[in-house]
Amino acid sequence: MMLFQNPSTEEIVDLLRNARRIAVVGMSSKPERPSYSVARFLVLKGYEVIPVNPAETKIQGLPAYPSILDIEGKVDIVDVFRRSDQTDQIINDAIKIGASAIWLQQNVVNHEGARRAKQAGITFLQDICIAKELQKL
Repeated sequence: MMLFQNPSTEEIVDLLRNARRIAVVGMSSKPERPSYSVARFLVLKGYEVIPVNPAETKIQGLPAYPSILDIEGKVDIVDVFRRSDQTDQIINDAIKIGASAIWLQQNVVNHEGARRAKQAGITFLQDICIAKELQKL
């Protein structure tokens, strides 16, 4: 089995500089949730944030989608706030829509999903926080 390694710092910087639209899967309307504050931070940094949560219709004033398959247009990064065991379908959907990158937040890992994404030519990150990486820039 091949050991997974996140992209280099330079690759992460490039990804974040070139990305415009970020789908936040599992985005919550509850301000105490990490997905809420991370999404807010992404908006402040100038990204177009697309909430994805089947239980919501609007989060932070933004229209929420039940699935990334429902989003029109190109999605640069699919940022995932779900438990590791719930990421398989999200990864498959992200591959299906041709996202540039799949980003699993801190403590979220899916090695098999990483393999599938890489096979599809999609940048894959796991167990790493997009907001913390942005703060380093």
